[in-house]
Amino acid sequence: MSFHDTTVPAFLQILGSLNGILTKAEAHCKSKNIQPEVLLGARLYPDMLPFTRQIQLVCDFAAKSCARLTQGEVPTTSDTETSFDALKQRLAKTLDYVKSFKPAQFDGAESRDVSFPAGPNNMMTLKGQQFLSNFALPNFYFHAAIAHGILRHNGVEIGKRDFLGVS
Repeated sequence: MSFHDTTVPAFLQILGSLNGILTKAEAHCKSKNIQPEVLLGARLYPDMLPFTRQIQLVCDFAAKSCARLTQGEVPTTSDTETSFDALKQRLAKTLDYVKSFKPAQFDGAESRDVSFPAGPNNMMTLKGQQFLSNFALPNFYFHAAIAHGILRHNGVEIGKRDFLGVS
């Protein structure tokens, strides 16, 4: 299995499923007469990031990880989304960006040095396989799962099949 096949499909699956989850969250707000800002700003715990930021981080980990693994320019985003539509647009842009990567771009990525910020004033460097397995994918799935958990905790009727994008 190529490094591309280990990376890109995993990102695409969850990014796509989050779009479906956002659709269900928006419908939930309408059916229950809840202001969208309530869910968009919801947190699992006061010291955790809100739902909107979880989605932004999922997008960042997918896009920036692909760029770093392929030695491309790391994209920047402004994190200004304040609606379900804006989050869906960000997911769509990220999906298109991740889809643009070709298998050959990942050749040698598993043994390539990948440098990335690990906190506000700290850079880390790992080999590509370590970066993907120990940092990029765990963070990507963490923020996706927290986003799912926030919505479920707030009564949106979603489950594991929604998270996996197979519903």
